[in-house]
Amino acid sequence: MKAMPAEILREYGPFPGVDNVHGLTFDGRQIWFASGDRLNALDPASGMITRSLNVPAHAGTAFDGEHLFQLAEDRIQKIDPKTGKVLSTIPAPGNGGDSGLAWAEGTLWVGEYRDRQIHQIDPQTGEILRTIQSNRFVTGVSWLGDELWHGTWENDESELRRIDPVDGTVMERLAMPAGVGMSGLESNGVDRFFCGSGDGGTVRVVRRP
Repeated sequence: MKAMPAEILREYGPFPGVDNVHGLTFDGRQIWFASGDRLNALDPASGMITRSLNVPAHAGTAFDGEHLFQLAEDRIQKIDPKTGKVLSTIPAPGNGGDSGLAWAEGTLWVGEYRDRQIHQIDPQTGEILRTIQSNRFVTGVSWLGDELWHGTWENDESELRRIDPVDGTVMERLAMPAGVGMSGLESNGVDRFFCGSGDGGTVRVVRRP
């Protein structure tokens, strides 16, 4: 299947004191992105960081409508976005090799980067409910309605890929420009994707064709 070029609508950043953008999520008003030692709330209208939470934030980020979930090395922490307090912790399925994180159907979906897998897990216990195999390194993971998307970043090539949530078959490919990395991935639930740049320190907005 031929990849279509990704249409980049906007780029936020780079931001002061932010060297890396890891995971990101959208709470309906603001984009949250992980930058190593903190979670940052980005206002998509102004492009400004409005607040930060001092929590370990090394990979994927998700939002369940009330709480943030954040990958921190080999664990996933559930965080109160109002206070930044860590409410609970579960083990991450990749034991530190985890990448993207998304919330859907009352469960968490976790990318495992080098093993090229996406796990659906129980958010209370961390138990793996099922695993989908990809044929590329998995970075960010996101649901847009009933569509499962994940980011790839391999050999200086990055794509957004829509895959069959049952068997992992690639249904659609959007190629980022050459040399553009992609770490975290999230949708606004309608027609946009937010893509982390990894070590570029920026967030890009890509149109859903």
